[in-house]
Amino acid sequence: MTNKDVSQLFSELANLMELYGENPFKIRSYRNIQLLFRKMGDPILEMSPDQINALKGVGAAISAKIEEIKEKGTFDTLERYRDKTPVGIRDLLGIKGLGPKKVKQVWDELGVQDAVELWYACNENRLVELKGFGYKTQEDLKKLLEYFFKSKDKFLYAGVEIELESVLTEVAAFWPSSRIMLVGDARRKMPVLEKLELLIEKTDDMDKDLSLRSVERISGPGEPLKLRWNEMLELTIHTSDSESFGMNCFLKTGPSSWINELDFDPGTISASEENLFEKLGLNWIPPELRDHPKASGWAREGDVPDLLDESDIRGLVHAHSTWSDGIHSLKEMADAAIKKGLEYLLITDHSKSAFYAGGLQVDELYAQWEEIDSLNESLKPFRILKGIESDILSDGSLDYPDDVLAGFDGIIASIHSNLKMDEDKATERLIRAVEHPLCSMLGHPTGRLLLAREGYPIDHMKVIDACAASGVAIEINANPRRLDLDWTWVPYAIEKGVLISINPDAHSIAGIDDIRYGVMVARKAGLTPANCLNALGAQAFLNTMKKQ
Repeated sequence: MTNKDVSQLFSELANLMELYGENPFKIRSYRNIQLLFRKMGDPILEMSPDQINALKGVGAAISAKIEEIKEKGTFDTLERYRDKTPVGIRDLLGIKGLGPKKVKQVWDELGVQDAVELWYACNENRLVELKGFGYKTQEDLKKLLEYFFKSKDKFLYAGVEIELESVLTEVAAFWPSSRIMLVGDARRKMPVLEKLELLIEKTDDMDKDLSLRSVERISGPGEPLKLRWNEMLELTIHTSDSESFGMNCFLKTGPSSWINELDFDPGTISASEENLFEKLGLNWIPPELRDHPKASGWAREGDVPDLLDESDIRGLVHAHSTWSDGIHSLKEMADAAIKKGLEYLLITDHSKSAFYAGGLQVDELYAQWEEIDSLNESLKPFRILKGIESDILSDGSLDYPDDVLAGFDGIIASIHSNLKMDEDKATERLIRAVEHPLCSMLGHPTGRLLLAREGYPIDHMKVIDACAASGVAIEINANPRRLDLDWTWVPYAIEKGVLISINPDAHSIAGIDDIRYGVMVARKAGLTPANCLNALGAQAFLNTMKKQ
């Protein structure tokens, strides 16, 4: 469990206690603990009781709960509240934008106990009669619920990646004579998954009893083999004879749309996928690229893009430090970037309007710049570039006057507030920001959080066209909860000559590793090093950011 996982348990407890009207001081203390653990760099579960007790705000009761979490992944107080709360109510508490007070109100006053009942209550206009609700609130809530239904039973690729590696390792150890391949959406690196599938080669040892340490068989006799891993992941197992393994791998990987476009004989016998492509006279297409609309053309005619690789990324762009809401200091972030073989860091702490994230006032900016100048002397040839994540205000203007903005090496403009906009308003707001002469990059264009918040609607083509006209780059925010700009719009950006930057939005040293998820979706989009802004060296990157 990560610090984020631990903090989430305390957040859930605070929400449940608020639901039952418990002592507000206790609730506030649990929320403070949640924030403390979320921001900590050192793994909380690896600390000794003495180290935990030494943390500010942590007393004997919290320390005891941490010891329980170490032992069983939860703690008794939380489980007592879970046990007395209907599962549907707990689901409602997990919907971003709803909150314990509103959940309690609809539970107490309308008898609503799950998301479906709440949706029907909205549909029948029963919420408008409640104090604090109105027609607009009801409509907003209905949209939240519809997104919840659409996202339910889906999961992030990044959230199961480590478990998948363990599954493959253990299954391979159990059937050492068989070829085992991850197939389906996961092999194509889709950011959001609905199911997990493996293809296993039939061999003599396939018939032995299934008795893996962490795997439970959940399918009955005569049914397709289904496994549950560590009581969490469900996997469907497909089998293939050796001679047809390549064809079955190809078919099970998909997607069906591109397979249909290729119009080939499905009876082609091939032991490996590479051999299958050769037999069909096709160029090899990496699995993650097979969702691209041009994939079938590339397979037939060549010119397959030289896809971006994580090793092509030369600069850490979009990172936060303790100057705003980051966990680690500026020097610690720079040292971590150096250790990862990167050549430069564009530090982009929050701007002054982001008071909730410790946004920098002008005098703090100048103090940060002095520290950067000093660190650059000692860290040569590594360079820290002076950047900011400037809030795009409601009217589309950037946060800070122009004379201050002119002092930055690069400005990432992002929306963080007033997110409830229609498409026209959101598009106009973004376009005005990118047309500012000092804006150099657009950050997470839709503000979405995958499986949690849909994001505001925008006219992607108009926004990308505006970036092209103004020479503004667009980030793929590589946080696996964002992955925004969505990969499906990157081909249009490439067509318009807009550079893409793979940015982890790192708030800690560990967050730098999210670059890999940005590269993952960039490859799906056919991004090459030539189209990637932070595949440039430091000086070329700086020249591009400052070209206006």
